[in-house]
Amino acid sequence: MPVDLRGKPIAIAGASSGIGKATALACAQAGMPVALGARRRDKLEAVAREIQQQGGTAVVIEVDVTRRDQCQAFLDAAEGEIGPLHAAFANAGFGFERPVHETSMADMREIFEVNFFGTLNVAQVAAERLIERRSGHVLICSSSIGKMAMPGYGAYCATKAAQWHIGRAMRHELKPLGINVSTVHPIGTRTEFFDEARRRSAGGSLIENTPKAFIQPPERVARAIIACLRRPRAEVWTSFPSRLALGTLSTFPKLGDLALDGFARRQQRINR
Repeated sequence: MPVDLRGKPIAIAGASSGIGKATALACAQAGMPVALGARRRDKLEAVAREIQQQGGTAVVIEVDVTRRDQCQAFLDAAEGEIGPLHAAFANAGFGFERPVHETSMADMREIFEVNFFGTLNVAQVAAERLIERRSGHVLICSSSIGKMAMPGYGAYCATKAAQWHIGRAMRHELKPLGINVSTVHPIGTRTEFFDEARRRSAGGSLIENTPKAFIQPPERVARAIIACLRRPRAEVWTSFPSRLALGTLSTFPKLGDLALDGFARRQQRINR
């Protein structure tokens, strides 16, 4: 039987834009009270107003996911405002384009602090609460390219792969306790993520180097997440061709190398 989401609260970290915002709107439309978390309060308040205008329930809570204490406070405040959580979505993150050998240790640590340790802060704190109730759902926003490292995006891909592995392990650790854990693997998504990536990058942009067939709107990801909340599963994919291609390239490394060499050549042309 599918889970009836009406009245089941969810906390979303990274809810101010992109996939987080789209997911918040979709969850509210499904009847879930939503706690919106991010650093940019003005953006969160705009999302909350949109939800409230549509008849939904949303609360705004500022949080820096790299701070464990703030993640604790985020979920404390969420449960105080909208009730015991059914789900938490660790979605905050960023990326940039730069060869690994040109990436400073400071930049490498920063992307891991936000993307990986920020995810772990939200997921662990949420799991502690859900374990007490023996029910609930933790979602982690990884990426399709968490399955295969892309030239120029080694740091980003490494964080996404780490999220995937942690999520997979947690799924089996928490399943006996009645808690579902799912990792989300979007393809390129039209959000301000790419604007931020371009600002932080030494050259071009992943979105400029990605075929249009592999670019989607954030609402597509949000719909897939809602489907997973209703019928929990290990991984959420929004493109079957992408999943099939990455599985094939991982199975046949030489074929993968040919594909990545072609990607690297296109990348070099864009960056000239």
